[in-house]
Amino acid sequence: MSLHRHAEKCRWGIYVILDRYLAKKSHLEIAREVIAGGARVIQLRDKHASRSELVEIGRELRQLTRAAGVTFIVNDYPEVAVEVDADGVHLGQEDRAVHEARQLVGRDKIVGLSTHTLDQALAAMELPVDYIGVGPVYATSTKENPWPVVGVELVRKVKKRVALPIVAIGGITEQCIPELVAAGADNVAMIGELMRAAHLREKMESLVQTFENAKALFEQQPGAR
Repeated sequence: MSLHRHAEKCRWGIYVILDRYLAKKSHLEIAREVIAGGARVIQLRDKHASRSELVEIGRELRQLTRAAGVTFIVNDYPEVAVEVDADGVHLGQEDRAVHEARQLVGRDKIVGLSTHTLDQALAAMELPVDYIGVGPVYATSTKENPWPVVGVELVRKVKKRVALPIVAIGGITEQCIPELVAAGADNVAMIGELMRAAHLREKMESLVQTFENAKALFEQQPGAR
């Protein structure tokens, strides 16, 4: 079995990470608005929720995302991902071993892994993961105790050496999207700027358009990947 059997499914564009505290709305309300704005993937990340709360929220989001044809990822907890029948789980370097998580979720789920150095990204090629997060690209205020900022250059280096879809993450604003796409990001994670937007749907539409424009421009260049 291929270690990365779902990799080709993991090229969504804008990778939405829900944050009800920034948005001051429920996870479900946020999800409805960003899906209406064109979101193709949503991650449930809530460090303050209990496991039972995550399951309850996850079941609601699963129903919504399934009806909309949107990929649904649970952060940190493979057991919750299985219980709510999410499409996959995303793990940090400090989280449970990838092999153990893969065993829990099974071969049919997506597994993503955060990486913060080139060595970590290279090591991911030997693990049963389908995509990697690379960051924090810029300084971020949405995560407690973040890793040191890695810059756009790490995205560029990883793209040259690692054959897995990349989700650039960390302090990203809409104006950063073109340089990240040019550096090799297959996806761009949006949290703070999106969650703080006064009009979530309209902001999501704008982000999707900016990503698609950047991708089209990059692919027209000689030697584009």
